[in-house]
Amino acid sequence: MDTSRRSLLATIGGTTAVGLAGCLGGASGSDAGDCDIPDSTDTVQELPIPTLGPDDAPVTVKVWEDFSCPHCATFAQDVFPQIRSNFVDSGDVQYHHHDWPLPVNQQWSWAIPNAARGVQDSMDDETFFEFAKLMFENQGDYSFDLVQEQAEAVGADGCGIRGDAINEPYRPVLEADAQRAQDRGAGGTPAVYVNGTSVTPTWEEVRAAIESEL
Repeated sequence: MDTSRRSLLATIGGTTAVGLAGCLGGASGSDAGDCDIPDSTDTVQELPIPTLGPDDAPVTVKVWEDFSCPHCATFAQDVFPQIRSNFVDSGDVQYHHHDWPLPVNQQWSWAIPNAARGVQDSMDDETFFEFAKLMFENQGDYSFDLVQEQAEAVGADGCGIRGDAINEPYRPVLEADAQRAQDRGAGGTPAVYVNGTSVTPTWEEVRAAIESEL
């Protein structure tokens, strides 16, 4: 991704907006681990949607997920890899990841996508999807240590991404994405749309919908 975090940061008085829920101040003790997490962080107002596949693909698949939703973990591990190998890699589909923290879990439904968006922002979309895969695989074991370890595993700054999970600078981005799902009338996660049409989140249904558009 060509756009860096620096060019997309919109500072609100130099600190995270006071009205945002979650961990707003500096981390201490086990939250910070061995990292020097700042007491405040700039808030990111805009960030592109993470995508895979060419811009001129004839089919677009948009999926809204909550990183704490068990059904989303099933979709991410069982359905998404088949979409990618059968249609994204061939150039037939551009896949869009969207965030919708319902939240299933008050802490991790926000912390994990903040970390993932931090990976996207500091690295690229491909690395975002690598990190997202690791998060869904470890859904039952979320911790700030796990975030840091898996960020480092994909080549990102572990302490920086841990800080993103704690301070949640991407909350405005996630809130805007969640609003898009609600505006579409989505009823829950995962919410899957193939060229704008809602599709049941199973491989059979998604594959049929994609093939009907090709």
